Amino acid sequence: MNYHSTEVRQQALTMLRGGAKNADVSRALSIPMGTIGYWKHMDRAKRGECPGAHNPTCPRCDDRPLDPTAYSYLLGQYLGDGHISHYSQHRVPSLTIAAADAWPGIADEIERTMRAVFPDNGVHRLQRPGCQNIKLYSKHLPCLFPQHGPGRKHDREIVLAPWQQDIIDTHPWDFIRGLIHSDGCRITNWTTRLIGGERKRYEYPRYFFTNKSDDIRELFTGTLDKLGVAWTHCTRHGNPYNISVARKADVALLDLHVGPKH
Repeated sequence: MNYHSTEVRQQALTMLRGGAKNADVSRALSIPMGTIGYWKHMDRAKRGECPGAHNPTCPRCDDRPLDPTAYSYLLGQYLGDGHISHYSQHRVPSLTIAAADAWPGIADEIERTMRAVFPDNGVHRLQRPGCQNIKLYSKHLPCLFPQHGPGRKHDREIVLAPWQQDIIDTHPWDFIRGLIHSDGCRITNWTTRLIGGERKRYEYPRYFFTNKSDDIRELFTGTLDKLGVAWTHCTRHGNPYNISVARKADVALLDLHVGPKH
């Protein structure tokens, strides 16, 4: 473990209080960004400036208004690439959603919806190889994501609470977009056809959603059913993990409401 002197820590805090970003301070002082973020959090908490320090409210506990469109998208992202962690009994849980560097627009949408659903809490980005972990801390995470539990999501039952289902039924496309942005893709397949005696290449787009959880796949396909979108299973190596949407009219609907990753 590396220990840093009081002087180095104070230098970092001076830079942070002056408006420097965590990443810039980390590079300037050759200190891990996680350490810089922790120092900043503790410094702001000591001065009463930490986001969420003033008892942030919760839509489930305090009847605070909840942005249903943002929540529907964020729930899809959480079920795909998100997880909630408890680092110790002395810290509040954290929600982390991984966003690939190849899709900066999706990372921005994740951050935007986190801020909309948790307006009293800070949202942070931690750079990792090939992706960013977009994170927030809140003691109310289990209230808004009751699917949280020990172990991996595909190893436990995933069932929506009635109030969550009501939101998904009202904002289904946001939920579908969150799921596809996390564990889905839009690709172009091709085949050949004999036309006028000449074999020509024919391309067609399709959407895939891949998840090991039977329950999460059923939430995806059940929502597609309500939207009137046809889908099929694409079993690979005996595993029914892939859901395909390939019919032209349905792909056009997904293009309208979801679109390629960006």
